[in-house]
Amino acid sequence: MISPTVLTVDDHLDDDGCPAPVTFQESIGITVFLAWLFFLTFVGRIIFAPLMPAIEQEFGLSHSQAGSIFLMMSLGLFIAPVCSGIISFKINHRGALFVSSLAMGLGLVSLGFIDSLLIIRLVMVILGLAAGLHLPSAMATITAEVRRPDWGKALGVHQSAPPLAFVSAPLIAAALMGWLSWRTIVVLIGVLSLLSVMAYKGFGRGGAFPGRIPNFSIMKTILTKSSFWIMILLFSMAMGGTIGIYTMLPLFLMTERGMDLTWANTLLGLSQISGLFVVFMAGWVTDHVGQKRTMAVVLLAGGILTILLGVLHGGWLVAAIFIQPAFLASFFPGAFAALSRITPPNMRSVTNAIGPPSAFLLGGGLIPTFVGYMGETYTFGLGLILVGCYMLAGPILTIFLKLGTYDDQGGC
Repeated sequence: MISPTVLTVDDHLDDDGCPAPVTFQESIGITVFLAWLFFLTFVGRIIFAPLMPAIEQEFGLSHSQAGSIFLMMSLGLFIAPVCSGIISFKINHRGALFVSSLAMGLGLVSLGFIDSLLIIRLVMVILGLAAGLHLPSAMATITAEVRRPDWGKALGVHQSAPPLAFVSAPLIAAALMGWLSWRTIVVLIGVLSLLSVMAYKGFGRGGAFPGRIPNFSIMKTILTKSSFWIMILLFSMAMGGTIGIYTMLPLFLMTERGMDLTWANTLLGLSQISGLFVVFMAGWVTDHVGQKRTMAVVLLAGGILTILLGVLHGGWLVAAIFIQPAFLASFFPGAFAALSRITPPNMRSVTNAIGPPSAFLLGGGLIPTFVGYMGETYTFGLGLILVGCYMLAGPILTIFLKLGTYDDQGGC
């Protein structure tokens, strides 16, 4: 077991209340703890994908209605930026991270006792809101605590949480669905989140500085930058190719490729292992190759592979399912580093609060709803092909992306 002294790093604040950046090795405790909380937050969001066939059956949902459940969660993520700025300003980023995991845990536990589909949808909004509080404060904490030359490695560790969650969620469902109901599985994840956030409150460090409320001046500076909107589109493409496709893939594999639920979830979980390993290497590659080039190559390969998901069958389909996550997991370390260079350091938390949730509304909300609609009206395969075509516009957009060269690392 890792001792609390390993998990904690004292904050050394300057006259402005911001921490002095340290090396990646010195900040590993902060980074790993935040990655663990991010993992639980992510599992709490995506566990509903492998459980969705059971949820569909219990409530008699259509494919498009199932996709709309993820849209409700993305709406919560979309409105999170305003709450994130206020909460982190009042109780620091550390407090915002605590509130995020606490709300996620309580929301998941409550789903074990709710029978109304309307109330479940409202809880999904709350879960999205809770998840949306984590990322801006975590990004602000890491980019303030870690030296800029080590951002790729630190963000690579933090961004290992999504691919690890993508691996874990379907395997958890495949292992437990024969023994437990979908509700019990969700409650167990909620309890683990609550236990972890109590540990963070007792032992965690980092983020002991306030965020910034998105005022008109800051918002105008951010929203008038064309590169900010380009990053939203790029993020939406990568999110659509990962979580957007992921959420509907079990239904696609069952209804159009004839797989049973256990095998579909097992295949889905095992296929994500490649992304888990690649994301660590991606941070190193991004630091050496550059963020724009990395994002362009990843989206090009990811778009082609997403198109292949919609047209292939049998062993070739299985191969594409395994290869596609490996490419798209490489997108996020470099993308978050690039997003942190769109605006000056004192605006990073606001930029990270607005950008990814807006992209998630497109990639994690509208895309699964669209794929579900296509599966109900035409075919899931056609929906996947169109999503892949959307991603192929990414390399072109990176040409117009302008990143700042701010020398003042740190800052909060």
